[in-house]
Amino acid sequence: MSVEELYREVILDHYRKPRHSGEVADADVTVEGVNPSCGDELFLSLRYEGDTVADAAITGSGCSISQASASMMTDAIIGKTVAEVDELLGVFKKMMTITEGDAGLDPDRPGAVLGDIEALQGVSKFPVRIKCADLAWTALEDALSQR
Repeated sequence: MSVEELYREVILDHYRKPRHSGEVADADVTVEGVNPSCGDELFLSLRYEGDTVADAAITGSGCSISQASASMMTDAIIGKTVAEVDELLGVFKKMMTITEGDAGLDPDRPGAVLGDIEALQGVSKFPVRIKCADLAWTALEDALSQR
């Protein structure tokens, strides 16, 4: 199986079986994300414990890329400090702006920073789809700014 096929399978798995779908009870912040160019929409809710994202959940609808990206994102941020989430957000945004090479990943441990999220790197080759992958992350950025 090629890397591209593996990445496609990871994206489809997150789309078919989204992680952290629903709403967070006692959320500290809930934000809406909308991609007007295609109609994808989502609601992201976060609950903090101190400086840590204790829980995160997504509801909404959209294409496989936007829904998979949201699933991967919530999976990645739960249990991380706000500073770690902010760093992850920066690495993701950088990855979406390049078409070749790494996104600042540790060359000795590919994917060590992003995990499953690295599967979305191929989306950067299709500018029209970047907004799909970026939707949840833009909502996360909004949620963090409201903290």
